[in-house]
Formats: sequence, structure tokens, C-alpha cells
Amino acid sequence: MKVSLRWLADYIDLPERNPEELARVLGTLGHEVESIQSLPVEFTGVVTALVDEVKPHPNADKVRLCTVAYGDGPVAVVCGAWNFEIGATVAFAPPGSVLAGEFEIGRRIIRGVESNGMICSERELGLGDEHGGILVLDKGTPVGVEFATLVERPDTVLELAITPNRADCMSMVGIARELSAYYQVPFRVPEVTTVTAAGSGRVSIVIDDPAGCYRFVGREVTGTRVTRAPFQMRQRLRTAGMRPINHVVDVTNYVMLELGQPLHAFDLDRVAGERIVVRRAKPGETLRTLDGVDRALSGSDLVVADAEVASALAGTMGGEHSEVSTTTTRVLVEAATWDPPTILHMSARHGLRSEASARFERGVDPSLPPVAAARAAALIARVGGGACLAGGQDVITRPVNPWTVKLSVAEVGRTLGDGLDAEAVSGYLRRFHLQVVGEDPLLVTVPTYRLDLTRPIDLVEEVARLKGLDSFNDSVPRGPGGGWSVSQRRLVDLRRVLLGAGLSQAVNLSFIGPGDLEAMRYPLEHGHRRTIAVRNPLREEEGLLRTSLLPGLLRSARRNVTHGIADVALFEIGKVFFTTPSDADRRVPHQPDLLSWVVTGEFGDRSLDGGGRPVDYFTAAAIWRLLSDQMRLDLVELRPVEAPFMHPGRTAEVWVNGEPAGLVGELHPAVARTFDLAGRIAVAELELDRLIGPLDLWQFQAPSLYPPAIFDLAFDVEDGVPAATLVGTTAAAAGLDLEEVGVFDEYRGAALGVGRKSLAVRYQLRAADRTLSTEEVSEVRAAIIAAAAASGWRLRG
Repeated sequence: MKVSLRWLADYIDLPERNPEELARVLGTLGHEVESIQSLPVEFTGVVTALVDEVKPHPNADKVRLCTVAYGDGPVAVVCGAWNFEIGATVAFAPPGSVLAGEFEIGRRIIRGVESNGMICSERELGLGDEHGGILVLDKGTPVGVEFATLVERPDTVLELAITPNRADCMSMVGIARELSAYYQVPFRVPEVTTVTAAGSGRVSIVIDDPAGCYRFVGREVTGTRVTRAPFQMRQRLRTAGMRPINHVVDVTNYVMLELGQPLHAFDLDRVAGERIVVRRAKPGETLRTLDGVDRALSGSDLVVADAEVASALAGTMGGEHSEVSTTTTRVLVEAATWDPPTILHMSARHGLRSEASARFERGVDPSLPPVAAARAAALIARVGGGACLAGGQDVITRPVNPWTVKLSVAEVGRTLGDGLDAEAVSGYLRRFHLQVVGEDPLLVTVPTYRLDLTRPIDLVEEVARLKGLDSFNDSVPRGPGGGWSVSQRRLVDLRRVLLGAGLSQAVNLSFIGPGDLEAMRYPLEHGHRRTIAVRNPLREEEGLLRTSLLPGLLRSARRNVTHGIADVALFEIGKVFFTTPSDADRRVPHQPDLLSWVVTGEFGDRSLDGGGRPVDYFTAAAIWRLLSDQMRLDLVELRPVEAPFMHPGRTAEVWVNGEPAGLVGELHPAVARTFDLAGRIAVAELELDRLIGPLDLWQFQAPSLYPPAIFDLAFDVEDGVPAATLVGTTAAAAGLDLEEVGVFDEYRGAALGVGRKSLAVRYQLRAADRTLSTEEVSEVRAAIIAAAAASGWRLRG
């Protein structure tokens, strides 16, 4: 946003004129000044003159002989421009004057005729790049005066970096409002005086997409003649970095820069059916925008259409179909309020960022359209003639009224430090033109142009901006809560456990490609294949949001191995993304947090010869057992399972508190080869919430003073029966006095037969209030044997 200090003076009388100091103040208010440009007067001696006579040059076809008068009598001058005739008022440089670039004007003989000076173009005066014709001044410009008095020079232009939440400051009035709050001086809003004609016009306005368009105002101007904008308006547009086109377009741009509301002008005679429809684009629909590019539209594009075709990309750029031209006499001025995300995504999809989209994607004041439309219509009629029809149309689909935010004075002190009472806080907020009532809490009414003020902390920031961020003493903010949540603390503990076990944390991008899905051997119907495509991926081969952390970790492992690091142990904690909607917010995809690890080569303690234990399934299982023990997880179980990307027979499903939580084991060799990894690879992929959720509160239980009863039982079971299943079944039958149980031996042999194994289990019983009798122990032993027999397992020995 470029701010001309000469133009800004129309809206506020600043007590400070030093550009460096103004830049400091604006920076204090949160508007960084990226550059300061001085615009000097680059000419001297130039005067306004009236063209009295124009006739052909007697010896040349490409130039003309003119007579101009500026107070000292008629002067002959040769001119090569053809964009003016008799009666035009021009900027004339008589002999002795100096133009931009220190070019001194004298008398010259041009093809046998003396030329006594020069009729100047804008570029020759240093006022712009236009040099196709001379500068023709507005009718009524006084003749014979110093031209420098009519130019807003010298001037200083501040280029501001406006933050994404402050569309209200992308205007001259918005900046004046901010400086008004700082200097405590009034600011001015331009008055709208409209020459109106009876009637409300014949154009109809329909909003078919109320989610994309909250308000659409249309004002009609009839009987106008498209011409040049006034000289001052053209100069101000150039100062702001915009190219003048014609008075209709220039007025819409001028009002946008002035008030902050982007506008668009339609030639009503080129609007089919005199009907405006706001809708989404139709399949296969195209639009040639004003930059001459034919754009293929999609169903997500929001357009302004007539009765037949799309006429403009909503909030972004108009189309050639209804463009204002020199034959235009009826103009429809559009001022609308658009949904910011819709404009942001549409602008990005088409690679088309305009002055309008830059404002709409931030959020423009929904109360501004009728004011801006009336202002623009009045200026169009004033410059080009005609009148604005009195009955403008205003279609509203989502009314927005000022809202109230409750602010506790204690919240201001908690954030900024003590020393601000209710009166001081109210004073700062009122300087920003906010209505404040009450003492504590303060009830603050926010005007609709401050869409960024929705929470108490936003109001605290307003106080800080005015008081000055450098004025607060160093302090530690007092938090409103009690510190980290249980899950946050347990997540830190989880990281410590894995780092202590010898793994390093990796952070990978959240993108994968179709090749990763194939490499992981997911079946076509597998849930991990239902991915979300990225519209503008960083790389075409990584254009999907990941459904697993393993592809990224495997690529990281491969990168280490190819650089000579054979022993790699990495873990990652991150989100994955699925096409199903989130339970918390159905507008976004389900995106759970996972924990995964990949271990290659050798892992664990080194022997005396420097070697380590090769990685296998037991590596993954050991890491899991360490993690589950340190995280104090209850009812943990590993069950054999098969998965397409995991090694068959060397994979277990993790169960926590009776629910599945993920997989641990070895990577499938085919997957490992795809990622150029040799040997066995220990991996895991676990649901993080199952691991870091709150634990049940511990309850103290006095230790028993009585001796334990210990006995061993060996059971003949099928080879496929997990030890955990046997232990769980028999432990449940042992009763409350069971203190400890575990498998201590596994045997296979000819005596058992093919497909059989023996599991030896040690049981330890202890009562809290007595020594268990032989009879009591025998009853427990019998119950254990009976439970095993009921499952088809035979007691050995």
C-alpha cells in the first residue's frame, strides 16, 4: 500500500510532517514502512498555456506548427503530438525553463521554422511514463500560472506492508484513521454529493451463492461520456502505482484507494438481459479477463454473470465481455462483500492477484459497499456527465452489525503488566473509535470495519499499539491456566523415552506421492490409498497428503544409508490425513497424530568387539515394551497380525486397554527393497492418543507382610497360541490374590508332536492380611488348570 502524504492531507491534518518520524509512528502501530520515496518537482519555469492555433508544418508531415498564449502574447512552437487541438490547455516550457533530467529548453530551428519552447508530455515533466502525446490539462485550468503550483509535488510516498488481518488499512482513510488515534486529531471522510435522476434502473441482481457473496450493491449512471479522468486523479493513481485508463475505471480505482472498497464498472448495454447473477462457474465455462487471458473456470470459482455468460471473476478481475469502452453511456457500479477464503483460493488457483483480491482476501468492511458505490457513481457523473439513478440496489444475504467484546481489565494487566486501570484502557480503545461502556469488565462495541477485533486479546493488542510496545517493563506474563496439560507432559515424557533408547527424532514434510502408495504395497481398497490431493504441490511427485509416517521415515533412513550411515534409528511424531471428516470439525479432514519409528542395521548396546545386535522383530517389540513400561500403560498386549507392508509372521498388533493402537514388527522385505534398504527393518506405527492420554489416578495399597506362594505350571498348547493369551486366561482364573505371573520357558520337541509347544508359567500369590494356606493355594491352582482345560490346553507333568 503506497501512501502519498500530499493525498493523505485531504483526510487528516497531521501535526508531524517528517516522513522518517511518520514511518516510526506507523511502525509502532503495526504497519511496517518498507520504503520512503521522495517525489521532487523536476522542472522549473513551466507555465500553463492555451493553444490558439494549430496548422501543418510547411516542411514536415509528422509535426505541426502551433501558437500558444500564456500571458506574454502568442508564441510559435513546433510540436510532434497529435492528441490536442485548438482550445486545449497545456503545460508549456518557454525558452530558459528546465525539464526533468536537467534538460534546458531553448529556441530551435526545426525544418526551417523557429520553435520557441516546448509543449510537454508527462514524462518530460517527470510526472509519469506517458509520452505518446502531450499533457492536456483539465478544462477551466487557469492560463499563465506556474505549472508547479498545480502539481502535488514535492511529495513523499510511504510504502506500507499491511498485515493480512487489516484490510481496513489498505486505504487512505484507513491510514488517516490510524494516525488520528495516535496523534489524537480528527480525520475526515469524503462527502458524497450525488446528482440523481428519478428511477431505480432496470438491472436485476440475484445472488445464487450466499456463502460466497454477503452483499452486492449496484448503482447505475446514465448519460455519461467516457473521457479522461481529471489531472489530479490521474497523478494520484500514478503515485499509488496504478495506470490511468479512462475516467470510469480510474474513479473505481481512486475510490478503492481512498475508502478501501474495491469496485467494478460494467457497461450496462453489454450485460445480457440487464441481469446480474452471482453464482459458481458452470462446467466447461471460460472467461477472458481484462488482462486478455482466457481462463478455464472450475465449479469452485465464484463469478459475476449476466443472463448468458460469466462477466467477471468475483472480487478479483473483470472480464472483457462487459468492459467499459469509449462508447459506453450506461454504467453499473458494483460494490460487493465477498467471502475472503473463496477469493483467496480462487486468486491462487488462477495465479491472478489484483488490488481487489488483495483486499477481499483480508476481509473488507461489509458496511462500506453502499458508501463506496455512491461515491464512485457521483464522481463518474461529475467527470463524464450524466446522472446517478436514485434507486440503487442493495442485496444482502448475511447482515453484519457491530458486535460487542467483553474485556476484563485484569486480562490487560496479565498480558501487558500492571499499571493500566479501566479508565486508561477505555481511553486507548476510544481513540481507535471503539465504543466502551462499563468499568470492569469493559463492554467494547466494535465497528464493522475492524473485522480483526473479535477476542479480548485483540483489544489488549490495541491498547499496546497506542501505548507503545517499547513502553512496557520486562515481565513474565501470568498464564490463565495451570501450565501444560496431562497429554502435553506425557508427550514430553514419550520423547525422552525414545531419545534415551537411542532413537533420533525426524521431521518430514507431510507430502507423499502415488509411488509411495505403491511402494507400501497397499491393496486398492486399503484406507491408506484414499488420499487428499494438494492443489499446488511443491513437487508433482509429492502431490498427496500422507496417510502414514513410514514413507517419509524410510526415505530419511535411505538418505542416511546412502551417505554411509548403516545404523539408523529414527522416530517421528506427526499428523496424517484421511478423506473422512474430522469429528471435531467436519469441514476439515480427519488428521490423527501418529508415532512411528524405523530402525536399520544394528541397534542397542555394543559388545567388547564393537559389534551390536542386528535389528529384527524383537528390536521393535523391545522398544515398544520399554515405551509402554515407562509411559505406565495398562492392559498392554501384542497380538500376531498381518499387514500388507509388514513381514508376515513378524508383525504384532498393539492393544492398549482393550483397543487396537497400531503395529510393531519388521518391514516387508519387498517394501524395504523399494526404498533401497537391505536387511531386516524394525518399524512401528502407533496412535499417539492411545499412548499419552491421562492415566487413572494411583491409589496407595499397603504392601503385604506375609510370604508369597509360588508355583509353576507347564501347558501343552497349539503352536499358534500366543503366550499372552495363555497368561491372560489363566491369570483371570487365579483371583485377586495373584500378585505376579509370567512365562519363563518355551519348549518344542518330538514328545509334544508337530504343531505343539509347551509354555511354562510361574504364578505368585500373596494375601494382604494372612499367609495363604495350602488348601487356598490348591484351589487357585485347580481353577487355573480348569480355565486352561476349558480353552483346550493340557497340563503337562
